[in-house]
Amino acid sequence: MNSRKEHLLSIRPIINYKVEAISEIEKFQNTTLRPILKFQNELLIAIFKAYIKRYKNAFYELPIEGKMNYIDNAVQKDAKFRNSLKGLVTGMFTLDEYQYYSENSSEISKRMMQMISERLKDQLQLFEN
Repeated sequence: MNSRKEHLLSIRPIINYKVEAISEIEKFQNTTLRPILKFQNELLIAIFKAYIKRYKNAFYELPIEGKMNYIDNAVQKDAKFRNSLKGLVTGMFTLDEYQYYSENSSEISKRMMQMISERLKDQLQLFEN
């Protein structure tokens, strides 16, 4: 029987990245966070659409720059939403990855939120009303 770790790793998309002199955190970002975010993208989009709806669709009235700021504020400053996003990603960690995350949670969480924010902004057209 396959282990949880094997199942999780088998469903992640493979993302090639340059293996130059990079830090352990950057390696974690490229080998763990990026594939998880790519895999969870559809759910991430749905969660943000629900977030927009929960706040009375004000997002749709904003100009593009305002929408970018709205995304940043939602991801960076709304603690409840931020924790939900963290759960979306950390739930896909293997035990080893979670151990590494728990030892470096501040830096990894910061990178994770930046990556999520950029991913949402890069797909802004999906949020048109």
